[in-house]
Amino acid sequence: MPERVSYKRLLRKFLAIGPYLREEQCKEGEYHFDCLSVCANAKPAPDKREFWGWWLTLRQQDRSFTYQCHFGFYDADAAWSKKAVPKKHQEELERTLAQFLTRLQQQLTELECQLQPEQATQAELTETTA
Repeated sequence: MPERVSYKRLLRKFLAIGPYLREEQCKEGEYHFDCLSVCANAKPAPDKREFWGWWLTLRQQDRSFTYQCHFGFYDADAAWSKKAVPKKHQEELERTLAQFLTRLQQQLTELECQLQPEQATQAELTETTA
């Protein structure tokens, strides 16, 4: 089996996916991503806008990765909270998450790594789409 992929190499791969990586929150073996999918109100100044979206934590165990994902609200203080997503925005959040997961899977496959959701994520995603 090939060696564990280095932290710096993984960061480069994850940065190539797009604007999802929160590099300042990452550490070796744990990576943080998010997506501000739908603006809740465009009236405030750009740095004070709030969004509906998702955030994801990716954990590494050798060449295997698991992720935990949540849907919710990103507030003006730059903090995420789990909140029920309005039905009219669910499809967009699901679309952006699926697009991200496809890109993430492609990057990890190139590195001969595996990706799977944690049990809590599978349950939450099922509830959100019900």
